Order: sequence, then C-alpha cells, then structure tokens
Amino acid sequence: MSSNFHSDGTLFIVSGPSGAGKTTLIQRVREQLEPIGISLYFSVSHTTRKPRGGEVEGKSYYFVSPDCFEGMVARGEFLEWAHVHEQRYGTSKAEVVARLDRGEDVVLDIDYQGARQIAEDPRLNERSLNVFIFPPSFDVLEQRLRERRLNTEEEIRTRLGKAIAEIDAYKDFYRYVIINDDLNVATECLKGAIIAKKLQTKTALEAISAMAERFKEEQNGRIARGH
Repeated sequence: MSSNFHSDGTLFIVSGPSGAGKTTLIQRVREQLEPIGISLYFSVSHTTRKPRGGEVEGKSYYFVSPDCFEGMVARGEFLEWAHVHEQRYGTSKAEVVARLDRGEDVVLDIDYQGARQIAEDPRLNERSLNVFIFPPSFDVLEQRLRERRLNTEEEIRTRLGKAIAEIDAYKDFYRYVIINDDLNVATECLKGAIIAKKLQTKTALEAISAMAERFKEEQNGRIARGH
C-alpha cells in the first residue's frame, strides 16, 4: 500500500444526467483505487421511488415511503435532498458525516441540487471535490436511457428534459468535468481527479512535511557520525 494516501474524511461528489454512466464509473474507480490505498465508501441514498428489478434494499437505495422521507426532512436527518424525476432522493447525515468524522473517504452519486446544498456547508465544502460526468451527446444519452429498459417513454422524456438543466448547472460549479465517451478513458479521468485531491488534503501535506523532517534528521545523523 502506498504511503502517498491516507484515509482522512474526504468527500467526493459525482453528478451528471441519468444515463451519463456515473454508477458504472464509480464502481470501476472504487475497485481500481483500492489496491493503491484509496478506499472509498459508497454512500447509499434514500428514495421514495419503488425498487426496480435487481435492486437491493440497503445496497442500491434505502426505499422509504413519502411519509417516512418527509419525517426525515422535518427532523433534519438529511445532508442533502432533492426532488428528482418526480421522486425524492436524499443522503442521510448518519450515513456520511459519521464516516467522514472517523476519517473515512466517502463518494456520493447525487443530483446537482444536492451537490449545491453540500457546497453551501463550509464544513463540508472544504473537504469535498465535485465532479460532473458529461454525456458525449444528447443522442447518446437518449440511446443509453433506452437501452437500460428501466424507464417508460414518459420517464425518458422527463429525464432528457432535466438533463439540459443539469448540463447547464456544471458551468461554474464543478471542479472537474469528465466526458464519458470512452469508459476506460473516463475511468482514468475520474481516478486522476480523486488522486489529485487526495494528494492535496491537509493530512497528505502534513505526512509529507513529517517525512521531510525525518529525512533532515537522518541526514544530520549521518553527518554527526562522519558518514
């Protein structure tokens, strides 16, 4: 495991239109970063929508009723939440903040509305990185949505319409924008963004400073011994 990386409670936020490929990218990146010492906990969101085929409670989402969701909102239990495609999605504070406070690195797959909410929290904004996943074209985005066979025709039209608003939102908000026209290249780009952030965290800089001091002490020791 590399000495370059330390779990220090960094929050990575990945956003983009439905069909841009965020879920696949995040999964690939998590698997490929683990061997070099970057372990990312994937935060599972709460949603009011019904489970789709193959989705697992607690792994894909926490599926809750609208009343339950509203109760969580009223009690201030969400780090962020938003209306997305006529449903509600939210990130639990207990799911994320406690892990960050323990020094775990966390990755979120959330809507740009939620990303903006987190950016407005100065405690989290300082330790966060926002990345937007951009589809290569509107036609490709539509094709991906249709090939997934997860949505009705009306839902596809809604998602395509909302994609325009999301794409407009990236312009002055996200630190990095990645065009997902080649999965392998996009994976490398997202890995690069995460690695760059990890090399700039306070923990990483403190570790390098401590190592520099050890080098000086070792050098001085050798000089004192006449080497």
